[in-house]
Amino acid sequence: MKKTELESSIEALLFYAGDIISQKRLCEICNTEAFSVHMAINHLNDYYGQTNSGIEIIEVDDGYQMCTSPKHTEIIQLYRQKPVKNLLTQALIETLAIIAYSQPITRTQIEDIRGVRCEHAMSKLMEYGLIEEVGRLNVIGRPILFGTTNEFLRHFGFRNLEELPKIKEELLEKFKEEVREEMSYYEDHEAMKEEVNLALDVEE
Repeated sequence: MKKTELESSIEALLFYAGDIISQKRLCEICNTEAFSVHMAINHLNDYYGQTNSGIEIIEVDDGYQMCTSPKHTEIIQLYRQKPVKNLLTQALIETLAIIAYSQPITRTQIEDIRGVRCEHAMSKLMEYGLIEEVGRLNVIGRPILFGTTNEFLRHFGFRNLEELPKIKEELLEKFKEEVREEMSYYEDHEAMKEEVNLALDVEE
């Protein structure tokens, strides 16, 4: 199987980037359509499979990334010595699950759901590149909102968040309800602050 010019160009770009390149960006750089990019990547993956290659191209969200083949996970773990999956303690897994299914979410909301403080767990998850700051909640204090990263998707083999394993509906609803209650508290507190400020303005 001989690679086309488009296929070798996409291969070179993904190898050089070492990260996700959006489909739109690949189309712009290669001056081609999305369908052509999709077909080229399928052909490349067929080629990698036929030649017993150690790499493959995966789809993540609306983009693509070159990565190592899952069949070589064991030998790569020997090289890394401490693979992330093996470093995820029960506390980290619980915290990561809450963030994944309830994002965007604040640290206080996570702690309310878990019932314990989680600074250390979140610090470790950020160190591993599995979560990141995604904004701030528009309430008093403007607490930081957290969400999962593209590294989270890549590491666990998901193309997008829709591919997360389904959990019991009642558990998911419990997560969401606790987040809603926490947000309601922030909003009520903000409203109370505004009323106090208005009262002080009137007195003055």
